[in-house]
Amino acid sequence: MSSPTQSFNDGVVNIYSVGNIASPGNKPKEGLTLKVGSLRYEERTVGMGRFWSAMQAKARIDLILRVPQLRSVSAQDVAIPIDGKQYEIKQIQYPPDVDPPVMDLSLERIDVAYDLA
Repeated sequence: MSSPTQSFNDGVVNIYSVGNIASPGNKPKEGLTLKVGSLRYEERTVGMGRFWSAMQAKARIDLILRVPQLRSVSAQDVAIPIDGKQYEIKQIQYPPDVDPPVMDLSLERIDVAYDLA
């Protein structure tokens, strides 16, 4: 039996790392630097179980994106999909038996946006 083929037709997301974006010699300033650009995604449903489990852990999952698998993306990164809002990556899961290999990013919307480098 072959594995299902994944499509990524819902939009494009950029992944950013968080770090100091100040010019050398200036006061440090935390901001975003592009890590992975133009990564296509499929938006997934935030199920009731996942939503309430996150709430119990004092977190909230606002969005789940399925993207092609990249091991360089981490839970310390920030995602900005086509809606232009910034989301902290709370969890990364690697579902088996999907072709091509994918990862699901569980995202929480950031209330105070970072500056972009």
